[in-house]
Order: sequence, then structure tokens, then C-alpha cells
Amino acid sequence: METKNIAWLERFKRECGIRRCLILHGNVGDLVDLKRTANWKSIPAALQDELKSRGYKHVVCWDRVSGVSGVDERTWRQMQSSSVIMSESTSDDVYPMGDVAETPSNENTHAANSEVNPMDFLAVVAAQMRTNHPDNVAFIVDWSQYLFGTANSLSEQERAMLLMIGKASRDADVSLTSSKIKQPQTLIIFLCQGIAVLPPALYVDNPLFAEISVPLPDRTLRQQTIRSLDSFLQVQPRLLPESREIEDFIDALEGLSVRDIHNIARLSSQLPNPLTSESLITLYRYGERISPWEQLNHDKLSSVKEELGRRVKGQEEAIEKVRQVLIRAYTGLSGLQHSHKQRTPKGALFFVGPTGVGKTELAKALAQFLFGDEEACLRFDMSEFNHEHADQRLVGAPPGYVGFEEGGQLTNAVKQRPFSVVLFDEIEKAHPRILDKFLQILEDGRLTDGKGVTVSFSETILVFTSNIGAAEVNPDEKDVRSVFVEKVRSHFVKELKRPELLGRIGESNIVPFNFMSSDAFLIQIARTKLQPLRNRLMEKWKVKDLRFEDEEKALTAIITKVDRSAGGRGVPNALMNYLFDPLSNFLFNEVRSPEKTKGRIIKIVQAGSTCHFDFELDD
Repeated sequence: METKNIAWLERFKRECGIRRCLILHGNVGDLVDLKRTANWKSIPAALQDELKSRGYKHVVCWDRVSGVSGVDERTWRQMQSSSVIMSESTSDDVYPMGDVAETPSNENTHAANSEVNPMDFLAVVAAQMRTNHPDNVAFIVDWSQYLFGTANSLSEQERAMLLMIGKASRDADVSLTSSKIKQPQTLIIFLCQGIAVLPPALYVDNPLFAEISVPLPDRTLRQQTIRSLDSFLQVQPRLLPESREIEDFIDALEGLSVRDIHNIARLSSQLPNPLTSESLITLYRYGERISPWEQLNHDKLSSVKEELGRRVKGQEEAIEKVRQVLIRAYTGLSGLQHSHKQRTPKGALFFVGPTGVGKTELAKALAQFLFGDEEACLRFDMSEFNHEHADQRLVGAPPGYVGFEEGGQLTNAVKQRPFSVVLFDEIEKAHPRILDKFLQILEDGRLTDGKGVTVSFSETILVFTSNIGAAEVNPDEKDVRSVFVEKVRSHFVKELKRPELLGRIGESNIVPFNFMSSDAFLIQIARTKLQPLRNRLMEKWKVKDLRFEDEEKALTAIITKVDRSAGGRGVPNALMNYLFDPLSNFLFNEVRSPEKTKGRIIKIVQAGSTCHFDFELDD
């Protein structure tokens, strides 16, 4: 890649001719190909090349483990000697130094790699900055996130180091002549993964410092990287230039570094059989060979209404909307109204309706259908996130705060289960500040946690549930859907003043749920609870079957005891009180041992039209 096209490097070249201190942060662990010749180098190595091409005679690298590198030992000891002379001749600035041995005349000039503590190293930097040194030296502090501790609790030594850097840069030679103005000046560069790891007192409002963010590769750089690795990438079908497959592959690599792309190429060449490009990225990102989204096919999607309908009763319109979202994801058209990159979540749904009508149940059923496991529904009760700083629980506390090491509940959960339905229950109870996080997920498909790690939501479906307007909407209203949509719109626009969030979700994705006012719906719900009961009786008591004398009559009697204000949630309670408890008493008092029920049938006889049942064993 041509140097002029690397924006951060162009800025680096400009700033190093102006400033005395630079902070490069972000994707500093990546690779750079300066000349577009597939000669990839680490960023520190690339910076050394660039600085030497600009006239720096010496580029000295230092970190806490390796010590000094980049210059020979004789040159380094000469710099140390100069720093001692400078400290002795300066009355107001004394920099503590270790003992400096005299350099024998016959000393070998091998690379300096001896351990040098931070104070001694910075003393050399300070001495070089305060003099107009003819050798033009640049210093690179690598892994500088390990140089200082927490900004709010710096040790005395760390404060002394800050003072040393600050005074050295402030008191650096500033003589400007026509012969010197274009010459390189002594420079110190800090490399770190995140700017937050350095004390703000070091650089805030300091014109001698400049911050340069090194971003993840953009689409052009990802494309050029793939082209340089074309002979190593083994995928099926082959990634032909200008093909749809290679364009999709480039988009799917968003959020990955050049090193990641190199690793993917290496992985592909080591597999016994070529994978599709999507499966290859899934294997690299998540350790799973096949994405559940790839396993979606026409036949499976054709049965989605029946599969979801087995668990969720009386909500055909809601199930149809879920089906439409899945078809959109299957055809690859998810998120295109927001971004052509297809890195947004596979879908976003806003379930609204009264309590107990199946909103949460539908989200769980969707997780079971897509990912084969109900546990893939990651549920967050938003009533627990109703205070101002609750967003820190979702994404993790910032550096220096309690809980920083633990990360965020949301980001951790999605990192562990990237293929999931993320359910935000009762969203109206969350603090408005939380909504900013949802906007970022919906717009960019990713979220950065407190540690600076970016988590992708591109393989998830987001589901928001709410009871907005449920207490005000008349169940007998002719157009209940329009009323619910208007209530939700009013809540986001007038109360939350966040119409942009509703715009990202999309009004077409607001899914009103029917009121559970029909006995038929409640009976259907009750019937779905009987099969788990039969399974448990077979597992625990070896019962062959559970049979009603008249199942319809029995369930009708039970739902008369249902609290209609709780919707479908009242059905399990009624079943527990009038069927499960009497049955458990029968087994405990009359049967006592599974040996008596092994291979037999429990028959349920109803007394009249009431909820009184007798239980009999039948062969």
C-alpha cells in the first residue's frame, strides 16, 4: 500500500516535524505494508523506517521487558554519559541515574538490549531533548500502557516520571533558524492500545503533544491485503476479482486487523478441505466451523411458523413478522437500509403488548429454532438498569474504576455466545442513557466494552419487549396494532426524546401482541404444558402415559380459574394449583414407589364441571 494512502501515517509524518511528543494509540499491534510490496512490518518497525528516512540518525526503542534496542551499546552508553553530564551541569533539574561505567575503547558495538529502568531511560530522553543534539534522536516507548499505573493513584516514582517528561519537552531547545527549522528534532513516541491508559496530565492541553489514533483497516486496506494474500487463501468458491464473493468477504472482515486477515489466510491453508469464506471467518472468530445462519435453508424457514406456533399460541401476526425478519436475514438483505456493509444485527424486533401474552416466550422459541438451544436467548431485565450509570454494568466500568477487570454483562455474554437472540425485557424501564448503547449496536453492529475490546453483534437478533400503552389500549379496539404503534412512537418521541432509536429499530418492526381474552388461546397454552408433564412422569415414575377422561372439558374447567389480568402467565399457575399439586399428592400418598407405576397409565377422572380430579392407575 502506498504510504500516502495511510492516513494515520501521513499525520504521523506531519506531526513529528512539529511536536516533541506523540501518542499513537489503538490498533498499534497491527502490520503495515509501506511500499505495497507485501513486505509487512510491525508498526514499531515501520515507524523506525519512516523516522530514519526523515533524517533521524538514531531511533531508540524501549519497553519494560526488553530494555533498549535499536542502537548499539556504545551509542547508548554515550547517551547515558551525556545525560549524567547534563544533570551535573544543571542546577534546577537533577535526574537520578544509575552508575555509568566508562566505555572501553575496544568495546563491541552490538545492539543494546540490557535492562534499563524507566527513570534512567527518561533521563536520557530528557538530556537529548534539552540539547540541540546533532545526531537527531527519536525515542519509541513501546507497550507504554505498562509504564504508569491508575491515573488517580500514581506512585511518587510515576509522578516523578511525568514531571521529567513534562519538563524535558517544555524546556527542549526551541531555537529557530533557517538552517534548523526543517531539521528533525528530538522526539519521544508512546505506543499504547488505548489513550485512557496514560495519565491525562501527560498530554491534555499540551501543545507539545499530539494524539494519533491508529484505526482498524478500512475497506480499501482490507481489499489490498486480501489481494496480497490471494495465493494463500483457500476458500470455496474461489475469490475471483470483482466477484460478489470477494466483495462479501471484504465486508465480512470489517472490525478485524491486518494480522487477523493474515491469520485467516494461514488457517485456510491448513484445513484439509476448503470452506466457504463465511464459514472460514466464523471458524476464526468463534471457533465454530459452520454458522447457524448458514444452516438456514428454504425447507427450514418454510416450517418456522409451525415451529414457533407450537410454543406461542394466539400470536399469528407476531410470528409472521418474525418469519419476515428471518427471511430478510436469510436472503442477505438485513440492515441494508442503514449500511451496505451488512455488519448490523440480523434483525431487530420490538414486541409490545400486555403482560403474559408470549413476548418473552416467542424470543426463547426463536433462539431454539435458530440455534438449537433456548439458552441462546440472552435475557436482560431492563428494570435492573434504571439508574444513570447502569450502562457500566452492560459494557463494563472504565479503567481505574471498580469492576473494570470483570467487563460488561452484555459484552461478555455476546462474546461467549455470538450466535444468539439478545432479549432486552421491559425496555421502557431502562435509564435513557442506556438507549445510547442500543443506538450504537443498531447502527454499527458492535459495542466497545470498558477494556476497549470491540464486540460484534452482527450474528445476533435483537428483541426489545415493552408494556407501553398496554394499560390504555382497549382490547376491543378495531385496529389494535395502529394504537400500539402510536403509543410506542409517542413514548420515544415525547417522553424519551429519542426518535432516532425508534428510527433504527423501524416502525415496521414494532410487533403488537394480541390480548389473551379468548378461552381458546388459554386452552391452547394449557395444552402445551401437558407434554412436559408427561415427559417428567415417564422419566421419574416410568409412567407410560397420562390420559384425561375428557381433556377439553378438564382444561376448560382449569382456565376458569386463570387470572386474566396476567394473560397467559396465569395458565401455569392454575395448572399448578388444580392439576399438578393434586397429582403430586396422589403419587406421594397412594403410589409411593415408581415400581407401581412402571409401564402403567395414569387416568384423570373429572368430577362434574369443577376442577376436582381423581387419579387412577390403569394397565
